[in-house]
Amino acid sequence: MSEPMIRRARVAAPISDVHHALTDATALRIWLAEHAEVDLPHRFEFWGRHTPEGEAPHQRLLHVDDHTLRFSWLLDGEDTTVEIGLAADTEDDSADGDSTIITLSQTHFEFSDAFTGAGIRGVLNTFWALALANLVDYLEGREPTPRCDFTSQQMNAQVLIDTSPEEVFDSLIDSDKTSRWFGCRIDIEPHVGGRYAMGGVDAHPHPAKILDLEPGRRLSVDWGGPGVTTWELDGTDGATRLTLIQSGFDTQEPPYAAWSGILAGLAELRRFHDLPHWRPIWLSYDLPDTTTING
Repeated sequence: MSEPMIRRARVAAPISDVHHALTDATALRIWLAEHAEVDLPHRFEFWGRHTPEGEAPHQRLLHVDDHTLRFSWLLDGEDTTVEIGLAADTEDDSADGDSTIITLSQTHFEFSDAFTGAGIRGVLNTFWALALANLVDYLEGREPTPRCDFTSQQMNAQVLIDTSPEEVFDSLIDSDKTSRWFGCRIDIEPHVGGRYAMGGVDAHPHPAKILDLEPGRRLSVDWGGPGVTTWELDGTDGATRLTLIQSGFDTQEPPYAAWSGILAGLAELRRFHDLPHWRPIWLSYDLPDTTTING
C-alpha cells in the first residue's frame, strides 16, 4: 500500500468550532459537498456534484471524538480511510490565541494518478486542498471559493478580490508573488510565448506556455493535456472580478485534479490580497517534482 496523502492547514478558530464545522451537516453543505447527512456516532456521509464519484454517499463512520474524525470512503472500488485530526496551534501568536492545526490524511492515493488520470483517486490531493481552504474561509467568516463540479465538462468560476486589477494581475505574472500565494516555486516569463513552470524551469524541460497576456485584464496559460487556463480581470468599485476559465482539454476526460488545484490556488490568491496580515494556511509538506509547499 502506498503512503497516505497528508495535508496540514492552520485556521484562526478554536478546536470546538472546527469540530462543529466538520460534523454539522449544514456546515458541510457550505464548504465541502452539495449534500451531507450526519448522525453521530453512527452516520457521516457526503455526496453530490462537488464530490468524486458523488452520485451517492460512499462513506462509513469509523471513529469520532473531540479531536478526531475517521471514516472510510469507497473510491474506484477501493476502501480508503480518511482521518482528520485537530490540535491547538502552539505557535499561534495572535491576540486571542485561538488557532487550530488541521491534519488530514487519506490512504490509497498515488501522486502519479493525478497526472495520468488513471483513476478518480488521483483528484484527492487537490480535492482536499480546495475543501480545506474553504473550511478555513468558512470558519473565518469569508465566502468559500467555487468548488469543482465532477459532473461537468466545463470549468468557469468567478470571485471578487478586494484590490485593483493591476495588483491582482501583477500577482499572477510575478514569479516571486505567485510562488508565495500558490505555495511552491513558480518561474514565469511574463510575455506571450514565455514559460510558466510549476516547480521552476530547471525541473520542467517542457513547461507551460503563456498564450495571451494583456496587462491588468487577461492571462492565458497552456498546460498541454489539462488545457488552457485563462484569468480575466475586470475592475468594479475598487475591487477585481476575476473569472477563471478552462478550455482546450479532452472533454471526454476533464482534468478534475488540475481544476481543483487551480481553484485551491484561487482561494489563497484571494486571501493574499484581502487579508492585511496574510500568511499561508498550509504547513510545510513535499510534492513530487516541486519545491516544498510553504507554511
